[in-house]
Amino acid sequence: MTTTPPAPVLDRLRAVLAARLGPEYDAVAEDADLRVTLGDGYDSLTVMECVSAVEAEFGIEVDLVGDDVRHWFSTTALMARFVADRLEDAAVLGGAGSGGSGGGAHGEGDGA
Repeated sequence: MTTTPPAPVLDRLRAVLAARLGPEYDAVAEDADLRVTLGDGYDSLTVMECVSAVEAEFGIEVDLVGDDVRHWFSTTALMARFVADRLEDAAVLGGAGSGGSGGGAHGEGDGA
């Protein structure tokens, strides 16, 4: 798994988030908690909009049950790591980037 996301992933992610969150997002540090920094500007509805936008931009699926969205979508750095890991998984598995075949939470192997 990737520890530092590639710059292109981070750049694309920041562009997607800026489009959703507006100019207030421009000054947000990558490791800043978005709920704390943006307050009501990053409520549960906005989180879901960001999840959908990230899925569309990167061609991945976020499992709202299996993936810990509250954790992975709390900071830009964590989102970028999540996306980079999903893209890496898709490249290794030769799939389209979705984790939709079942098999547990993000970061878990199926052990088979």
